[in-house]
Amino acid sequence: MDWQALALSLKLAFWTMLLLLPLGIIISRQLAWRPFRGRALCEALLALPLVLPPTVLGFYLLVSLGGNSFVGQAYHALFGKTLAFTFEGLLLASIIFNLPFAIQPMQRAFENIPPDVRDAAACCGLGSWQTFLRIELPLAWPGVVTAMVLTFAHTLGEFGVVLMIGGSIPGETKTIAIAIYDRVQAFDMNAAAMMSAILLLISVIAMAIVFATSRPRIHVRA
Repeated sequence: MDWQALALSLKLAFWTMLLLLPLGIIISRQLAWRPFRGRALCEALLALPLVLPPTVLGFYLLVSLGGNSFVGQAYHALFGKTLAFTFEGLLLASIIFNLPFAIQPMQRAFENIPPDVRDAAACCGLGSWQTFLRIELPLAWPGVVTAMVLTFAHTLGEFGVVLMIGGSIPGETKTIAIAIYDRVQAFDMNAAAMMSAILLLISVIAMAIVFATSRPRIHVRA
């Protein structure tokens, strides 16, 4: 069992989820309530990681973040190290790859809030921030929870993008998914089976949380 790879995967999943929380809320709320020209194209680009092969996305991210790219050179000038094949580059790639998993559930949750609710809040004297914090966010909270759980679970199991942009550097970019692949290549099926079982258990728990939070609550009176 590669505990270092598991710890790195949990760290990557946590920071991906944490950083996508405010970003996902902002983008999904805008897409839900503010029509604008080019909205369909914007939604298509955000959903692209769902249909694009991970290795293809990983290749473009590697080219975009590599040492010869503008982003890679700017990062090297600021921090004195490359962005590709580092945890920071892996985190940035993970955020981009998980955008649809974070945005789509939140967007559907905000879309399900009736416009009359916001109008009623305005009539009661609530400002935009008060309406968001006291009305919109509580109503959309199941969608937010679903988005965060899916993001966390999906990050743990990602392989193609991680391998392309991070490689397999122990303690830096070697996640548990890559560790499973390495164990299979070494014919260590027991270790691969144990790590796979851990990911399976986490996935089942994650999906149970998603279904539990998305199911309508029915109050039964005696």
